[in-house]
Amino acid sequence: MLSSNRLRVLLEVFRTGSIAGAARVLKLSPSAVSHQLSRLEQEAGVGLVERNAQSLRLTEAGRRLAIRAQEVVDIIEAAEKDLLAQARVDAGELRIGFFASAGYRLLPLALSRFASRYPNVALDLVEGQPYELLPDLERGALDVLVVFEHALDPWQCPEGVEVVHLFDEPQLLVLPTGHSAAQRPRVRLADLADQPWITTFGAEHPVSILERASALEGFSPQIRCRSDHYEVTIGLVRAGLGVALVPSLGLQGATGLHTCRLATPNLFRRIGVARRPTNPNPAARSFLAYLRTASAQLRNSMEPSLR
Repeated sequence: MLSSNRLRVLLEVFRTGSIAGAARVLKLSPSAVSHQLSRLEQEAGVGLVERNAQSLRLTEAGRRLAIRAQEVVDIIEAAEKDLLAQARVDAGELRIGFFASAGYRLLPLALSRFASRYPNVALDLVEGQPYELLPDLERGALDVLVVFEHALDPWQCPEGVEVVHLFDEPQLLVLPTGHSAAQRPRVRLADLADQPWITTFGAEHPVSILERASALEGFSPQIRCRSDHYEVTIGLVRAGLGVALVPSLGLQGATGLHTCRLATPNLFRRIGVARRPTNPNPAARSFLAYLRTASAQLRNSMEPSLR
């Protein structure tokens, strides 16, 4: 294995044309430079310099190795600059995973402020379900992952990953305008047992949260449509084709329908951010503070409309 420090010595001898010149650049004594060259020749197993009383000249092998040494030094310097950038919050890269409804308002709110403060941090955003993206977080392909878990369907956090809780988000009953249940302050799922429902496919399991909650109230809902896209769900409800459960983040900006709280317990999602505590990326730690601020703002904006 060739020493990178000795390759630097050879490169400076090549650049300056002498041991004395290399010694001045490297701030070493000429004897130290000569010793490093001898050690490099031993490592390389070939003569790199021709010495005589008046001058020093690189052999063909020495010249070719010096050219390669420049490539090695360039790579090392680039790596050092990258490490320096990663050690600063205002540079480097931040890789964020998130689920779709977090991308409606929560993530944009946090990222707009973060990016304004740290415009030189390169952002890499990946959308997906938490169970799909957790392996990427574990292996280091993501720095942070915005996650949720249903109170009725909790999951186990993988070893080496921790979840910082942000807020609890209620599941809301979504009704077409003018629906008879819209006049009640709180509704039980069982009150709508005869209604057609729009629901999701479920996450890792085929049973949706609606079906889990309905089973606890003693009925099986009539499923008219399944979609994991809340825009589709809201459009179908608005058209009077069914009723639905939608988490409040999925209702951002929705109009032309009625929402109300449910009397059914445990119908909420826990919103959090998963991270590796050992991740040294300072941008990830800083982003968490912005995500907490955005979460508090969203939580406060939701509460008045849900009373």
